[in-house]
Amino acid sequence: MRSHPLTASGLSRSYGSLEVFTDVDLAIDRGSKVVVLGLNGAGKTTLLRLLAGLDAPDTGEVHPGHGLKLGYYAQEHENLDLDRTVLANMKSAAPDLGETDVRKVLGSFLFSGEDVDKPTSVLSGGEKTRLSLAMLVVSSANVLLLDEPTNNLDPASREEILAALASFEGAVVLVSHDEGAVEALAPERVLLLPDGVEDFFGRDYLDLIALA
Repeated sequence: MRSHPLTASGLSRSYGSLEVFTDVDLAIDRGSKVVVLGLNGAGKTTLLRLLAGLDAPDTGEVHPGHGLKLGYYAQEHENLDLDRTVLANMKSAAPDLGETDVRKVLGSFLFSGEDVDKPTSVLSGGEKTRLSLAMLVVSSANVLLLDEPTNNLDPASREEILAALASFEGAVVLVSHDEGAVEALAPERVLLLPDGVEDFFGRDYLDLIALA
């Protein structure tokens, strides 16, 4: 039996009288890639926030497995310390990594030379996205929860980010409107919201991604 670093059972969430989803179960296998699909308002971001432990479900539970280390990417870049430089943010995400290695990873996320000494507060939205994702990739996270990670990215940045995600060895749960991002991740499974139906991922689902 494959071990599950993260499982959830019976998750429900409402906002006032609006029921977002009810009784959703999910089991993330070690190293698995899962894409969450659903129309706007189906609760995709809400589900990731529940899995990340940032919000509490109305019913049900999230069960962290043994050794779980979560990395969560939100569009608000909540993992960045705006008062620190690019380099200092990266070092905080991977304290055991030497400076040369940290700079090498930053280079692969298109931060080179003096860029790494910029205060994070002056970065553009796309640069903050790149830094935020670089920090997740170097952290010791074994499950990444990614909410629209390719928004705000120019084509060159997007290509680098997708290559990094494709080579990430841990599990990934992805919410995205970007067909190319889903194809790069090559998910094995899809979770459809709001019904919580799990299925094997097939190319038929690519048509849903742009709509979602």
